Amino acid sequence: MKKRYFILGILLCVVSLYLIVAKFPVAYALSQYGSSGEEVKQIQTKLKDWGYYSGSVDGIYGSGTYEAVKKFQSNNGLSADGIAGSQTLAALGIQSSSSQGGTSSNNNDLNLLSHLVYGEARGEPYVGMVAVAASVMNRVSDSRFPNSISGVIYQSGAYTCVADGQINLGFDDNSKKAAQDAINGWDPTSGCIYYFNPDTATSAWIWSRPQVMTIGKHIFCK
Repeated sequence: MKKRYFILGILLCVVSLYLIVAKFPVAYALSQYGSSGEEVKQIQTKLKDWGYYSGSVDGIYGSGTYEAVKKFQSNNGLSADGIAGSQTLAALGIQSSSSQGGTSSNNNDLNLLSHLVYGEARGEPYVGMVAVAASVMNRVSDSRFPNSISGVIYQSGAYTCVADGQINLGFDDNSKKAAQDAINGWDPTSGCIYYFNPDTATSAWIWSRPQVMTIGKHIFCK
């Protein structure tokens, strides 16, 4: 009788452990050298659109894709290991198959946008911080840009704070509040997708964009 209860107890423990693991999937590298499939095609397409990859979009994670991923990671402050894990996929704007649902994704978007606001607009008036975040959201909605917050922010050459690493400084409460206001729909820029600081801008192209308004030290453009 005792042996029967002992075996039953072990079975219950095994079932409980299985349910816990099923509910909380382990994060793992999803695509790497030697992988193939639809996710690899998405990776290749993004990298090709952004100038990192020149090979064919064949869904095969070969040396060309591996080197392109490493270059993308290096340029965007990620560990340059050539493996398209969850962080790299998020930076590419690709939905990871190990995602744990909408709430987690929304929190990641808010945190990443908060990092950008702090890196690009700390010291600006609050409305200027919201304006910077809103310009990111406007790009997400514009077919000329990646269709995710992470994709917009990590697009090659898009933001100074990504290029110089200031996006990794963290963020404060005001930056997070400004990011949330922009996600919720507040757009002080009336649809602008570009902005620049006239005291530091060296690009002739940015000066050619139609200027809409100045908020703090930034000129916002269409």
